[in-house]
Amino acid sequence: MADRAGLGRSGMREVAQAAGVSVSTVANVLSRPSIVAPQTRHRVEQAMAAVGYVPHGPARQLRGVPSPIVGSITLDLANPFYAELNRGIEDALSEAGCMVLACSTDLQPAKEKQLLGLLQEQAVRGIIISPIDPDPTLLLQVSQRGTPVILIDHPRRQLDLCAVAVDDVAGGELAAEHLVSLGHRRIAFLAGAIDPGPVARRREGVRLALTAAGLDPARALVDVRMSDHHRSSVSAAARAVAQILATRPAPTAIICLNDTAALGVLEGLDAAGVRVPDEISVVGYDDLHFAARLSPALTTVHQPKHQLGRAAAELLLDEANPDHTHRETHFRPALKVRASTAPPPRRGR
Repeated sequence: MADRAGLGRSGMREVAQAAGVSVSTVANVLSRPSIVAPQTRHRVEQAMAAVGYVPHGPARQLRGVPSPIVGSITLDLANPFYAELNRGIEDALSEAGCMVLACSTDLQPAKEKQLLGLLQEQAVRGIIISPIDPDPTLLLQVSQRGTPVILIDHPRRQLDLCAVAVDDVAGGELAAEHLVSLGHRRIAFLAGAIDPGPVARRREGVRLALTAAGLDPARALVDVRMSDHHRSSVSAAARAVAQILATRPAPTAIICLNDTAALGVLEGLDAAGVRVPDEISVVGYDDLHFAARLSPALTTVHQPKHQLGRAAAELLLDEANPDHTHRETHFRPALKVRASTAPPPRRGR
């Protein structure tokens, strides 16, 4: 039984004999499956199942075989954006014989630090992280200790780490440019109680677009924050609607930090008897699966969520290559115009 748990080479020999391959091929299937031909890998996996061979994690690591477990640390697993992102990570890792251990910081730097420590204790193969702490010192230390770190939904900015990012500034510009082109001159930007980097960069893009259009952001932009401390919940966004409607001069459009918040805004406006887009326009961000199904269908900024996760996982797997160099995979957002935006009303509400 010990051999079949992967504690010696005899178990691997049994698998090799059953599959008709060498012991080194079995070892490659366990440690570097991507270099083994798919048909051969499948035959070895079938042989493992037939003889009951289960690789033993600690023994693999003692032999210098990397762990098959990758840690993923995102801001909020309850947010569908991160669910789709993690699915992309999982799909890429699964193809390489690895699995993802998904964690959430809930926008708390202390929890982020704790999770980084716990994942290092588990000797994970690497960590993919959407950081909340703006100070990268701890992430660099983790990498220097030998655990690869991949930034996701975050620009590299010359850090000695790999990164996968969408141009959030450009996304904010797209949303604001669209509204300005429709004739809106007073726009609310709905953010959370805590601004993670992506949301701050989107607000920056909105301000840049307003300035480029000859508008003064101090007059044209209304900053509104939700009261919910941890996450961009639907109910918190709905509660923020009253603050937006009470603002004077009244905004004629709302840009939301994400689609989940936009859903709450639509609910809040409906409860207040305010028609979208006849009386006020609403723009989301992320283009989640429900955005096109809302009534009215939500105009939003599309992010390639699954591709983000897959690209991050591929960068992490590539860290095992001797010639690996740190780099950034960059994506551009795209505006999806739907029914929730229209020219502003000719007269105030």
